[in-house]
Amino acid sequence: MQSQAALAALAVVTSQFSNAFGATWAKSLFPAVGPEGIIALRVGFSAILLGLATRAWRVRVSRDQIGNLVAYGVALGLMNSFAYQAFARIPVGIGMAIEVTGPLAVVIYNSRRRGDLLWLGCIVAGLVLLLFKEVALPSVDPVGVALSFCSAASWASYIVYGKRVSALGGGNIVAIGLVVASLFVVPFGIATTGAKLFEPEWLMLGVAIAILSGAFPFFLQMLALRRLPARVYGLIASGVPAVGAIMGFFVLGEALDVRQCLGILLVIAASVGATLSISRGAQSEASPTRRLRA
Repeated sequence: MQSQAALAALAVVTSQFSNAFGATWAKSLFPAVGPEGIIALRVGFSAILLGLATRAWRVRVSRDQIGNLVAYGVALGLMNSFAYQAFARIPVGIGMAIEVTGPLAVVIYNSRRRGDLLWLGCIVAGLVLLLFKEVALPSVDPVGVALSFCSAASWASYIVYGKRVSALGGGNIVAIGLVVASLFVVPFGIATTGAKLFEPEWLMLGVAIAILSGAFPFFLQMLALRRLPARVYGLIASGVPAVGAIMGFFVLGEALDVRQCLGILLVIAASVGATLSISRGAQSEASPTRRLRA
């Protein structure tokens, strides 16, 4: 059992590095086809690959869930689009640190523990260190920062609507969400980039990016979730901003200063703290039930 848990943890870490490498590699291709073209290739091919892998066409969606599913797909498409537009302007590590504030905000908003305000303070302090060199002196492009916050808000919406449609399935729903996202992301990318996206070289690159940033990480995460408690998975996943910063440095040469690194660490600390808080809350709510059953 311990060996399986260790392999599952390794799978989560591998998925993070695969996703971050795919994002940084994709950023290196922006000068050729722009972020709009890259995101069109990524979302479009991810929808195809994941749809085939999960046989998404077999899912039966009731009328009352159509609206939630469309909103879920729109949030997914906007989350990816805003993220890549942000990466074009600011370092990947900083962008990812800002993005994770979306799901963290959902967790803290739904919390009933006053102690979770500490994690909110960590987020604010981390963002100040990330975004400002001095008072009122931004350290990174403000437009890129704004786009990252838009991605964070889209991620929060993605979680909210994802929970509403979760009863329909796991991978199937993500695949359908990607199809919905493709309906507006892909045409916009083609209109912006032109026929170049249909050249064999770019089609192959699109498949590679979709695998690295979408299909492969998702597959690993699904395997890991079957063997890891949600608390452990959340703790490991908290390192996403650090992984993004590492890959941004090695792939793109995006070096962060000490202040920015400390900011990323504070955001990670908030994510870890919120994860542990959720775990403690779940255990305290479950304990009366266990006593009654005993």
